[in-house]
Amino acid sequence: MGTKTIGLDDEAYERLEAQKREGESFSDTVKRITEAVASDWREGFGRLDDGTADGIAAAVAESRESTGRGLADRQQRALEAMTDEE
Repeated sequence: MGTKTIGLDDEAYERLEAQKREGESFSDTVKRITEAVASDWREGFGRLDDGTADGIAAAVAESRESTGRGLADRQQRALEAMTDEE
């Protein structure tokens, strides 16, 4: 197994060092952190393919329109009921 030398600015080095456990090499730290990211369900959260995203957007738009129509109908009935009482 070969090795590579990489450059890190001070902030990146400090962040990596803060994640490093006792007795753990920097290589082990990077492997552990990147493995955790690869298996973390939240990493891909919010990413949808275009077809799914478009379908959801259409469903949301229809739901909003339907809700708006329902609210308008209820408001109209309430106004009519108030007018009938007078």
